[in-house]
Amino acid sequence: GPDEGTLAPWAVVASLPFAPEIVLPTIANYRHIQLHVANPYGFKASFNPSFPSDRKHAFGWVSPYHFGINEGPTVVMIENHRSGMIWNLMRNCAPLVSGLRHAGFVGGWLGDIPHDVASAPLQALPVPPDGSMGEAP
Repeated sequence: GPDEGTLAPWAVVASLPFAPEIVLPTIANYRHIQLHVANPYGFKASFNPSFPSDRKHAFGWVSPYHFGINEGPTVVMIENHRSGMIWNLMRNCAPLVSGLRHAGFVGGWLGDIPHDVASAPLQALPVPPDGSMGEAP
């Protein structure tokens, strides 16, 4: 449907590694309009500056809810921006690299990874009949 103006601050923060020059000032603005007040988890889930609010929030409607699913991408992408750790782990994960190549992805960082890294065979660990996992060998 048509855009009605609702914004998701968590999605903006999750874009940090891609456009820090846009995201960092936007985060500062979210703090200025107090989207983090009374929320121990970070910014509110969403808000709409063009929609009137019963609570008379100075910046329109603000969601009263918190969603844990919003926090994962936020934390992961802040860490990616800070250190690149998540992407580095991903690039070194042979099953993931192999899967991307089998799905037809080429170029970019995949072109920098030797093919023998992604083709390393996976070793299946036996699971006992009782389903207990015990210690890894």
